[in-house]
Amino acid sequence: MTQELFYEDIHVGDDMPELVKGPLQKLQHVMYAGASGDFNPLHTDDDFARAVGMKNGVIAHGMLIMGFVGQAITGWVPKKYLKKFGVRFSGMTKPGSTISITGKVLDKRVENGENIIFCEVVARDENEDVKIIGHFEASLPNRD
Repeated sequence: MTQELFYEDIHVGDDMPELVKGPLQKLQHVMYAGASGDFNPLHTDDDFARAVGMKNGVIAHGMLIMGFVGQAITGWVPKKYLKKFGVRFSGMTKPGSTISITGKVLDKRVENGENIIFCEVVARDENEDVKIIGHFEASLPNRD
């Protein structure tokens, strides 16, 4: 369970806790396909993936990696405080990769009576190749 987080305890430049996922197994790709309904064989069938130009075979669903990013965020900030979350996909992820999600507080301010923190997040593989760049905003309570 996520611990309570207060606006006064957060400072610009603070790092959010890192989350490491993996190494990814091909079974996760298949399970995610079933859960999401996205059965594109690019994610589950190595022969198909190679036939369409993916020399190493299947790639992970981008939304699976985005889910890991969401898990990292809500492992730090209780989801009831999350206001916005957006990403840009930057690279393909293959089975066997280990994904590390990091983040940093870029700004904090009071807007319309809400204590808002603005943060960046990045998901990278074990080679430091960026898979996702994103951001989120959260409205945190005061420590009263």
